[in-house]
Amino acid sequence: MKSVWQRIRKPLAESAGVKNLLASAIAGTLRFVVRSNRRAEGSADLPKVLKENAPAIYALWHGQHLLAPVVAPQGRYTALVSRSADAELNALVAAKFGVEVIRGSGGREGVDPRKKGGVRALIQLKRAVTDGSNVVMIADIPHGVPRSAGLGIITLARLTGRPIVPFAVATSKRKVLERSWDKTTINLPFGRLAVITGEPIHVPADADDTAMETARRTLTDALNESTLRAYNLADGNR
Repeated sequence: MKSVWQRIRKPLAESAGVKNLLASAIAGTLRFVVRSNRRAEGSADLPKVLKENAPAIYALWHGQHLLAPVVAPQGRYTALVSRSADAELNALVAAKFGVEVIRGSGGREGVDPRKKGGVRALIQLKRAVTDGSNVVMIADIPHGVPRSAGLGIITLARLTGRPIVPFAVATSKRKVLERSWDKTTINLPFGRLAVITGEPIHVPADADDTAMETARRTLTDALNESTLRAYNLADGNR
């Protein structure tokens, strides 16, 4: 059986039909998790936040973003998803929730961002914001330093003039994949769910390198604080 699985695993992974079925199954599971968790008192009023800031750039951490498309209030969203093969399923799942997907990534330090589609993606994201769409971005760079924001999201805020809103979702019942670089958290049903948003962060259009770095550190701190608050709230530690 192991030998058979090794022979068919790659063809299955390359099958558009199989990937679509997997994406549908994952989307259904995420919806069930949200519906089976009661919302923690003190969670953010997301429709109000959306109305006050739209279009905005919503920032999340890698590994903490799985429930974001499910809890998001009705609206138009565009998400940046890496061009890697591993991220293709993420893109398909996001599309199941009506999220427009742009493929691209700034890449790791020392890697030409043009090879990762970063420049083109930034142009597309700017166009999406101009057209009135909210943007959802993972703030830390894939396989870089976890829980440390990159400059890509700061650059988008400078180019568009729109605020960055730190965003975090947590559940009281969860499984943390300790061996993953970003400590990916699998949210589980039948507990409490907390949603937290931080104060909007604005980046001036004339921001120089020093101001950009300051904004990057500000976002890192704000997103870490929002994530901690979400976990505390979900766990009943108000």
